[in-house]
Amino acid sequence: MNTYFTLFFTFVKIGTFTIGGGYAMIPLIQQEVVDRGWLSKEDFLDLFAVAQSLPGIFAVNIAIFVGYKLSKIKGSVVCALGTILPSFFIILAIALFFAQIQHNVWVERVFKGLRPAVVALIAVPVFTTARSIRLSRAAWIIPVVSALLIWKAGVSPIYIIVFAALGGLLYRRFKNRG
Repeated sequence: MNTYFTLFFTFVKIGTFTIGGGYAMIPLIQQEVVDRGWLSKEDFLDLFAVAQSLPGIFAVNIAIFVGYKLSKIKGSVVCALGTILPSFFIILAIALFFAQIQHNVWVERVFKGLRPAVVALIAVPVFTTARSIRLSRAAWIIPVVSALLIWKAGVSPIYIIVFAALGGLLYRRFKNRG
């Protein structure tokens, strides 16, 4: 039972103190999970890749996998609830009071101040992951071109994912032949 308590409050902390969504949670999740020895860094990177490719909320997918690895189904439920509940209650509170505070100068300033921090929280896992998988300089072309196609050309991320998956399969197939 103590394990469930630890899992729940670890993911409550992650869900409460991470602003900016799932990708912004990655450094905190990695720190909590890897530093506690729940997963190796390599397992976390594998989990990161799988969680990205599944439908649903990214951080919850990671929480479910971690919980399952540590305590099977009950662990999955506990970790998922720990991740979801803080956001649920914060959004509920904002929804209840938003009409009264939306034009408050201080609230506007807080949100403007949080924007750059959220960008940094999302950028850190990109660079950390690239370094961990030893992404070569030539391989950086793929994510840069993908980001530009999505951002500037309006290409759907679905097409990018499909083409990247096909490209990876073709690359592996030709590499194994040679």
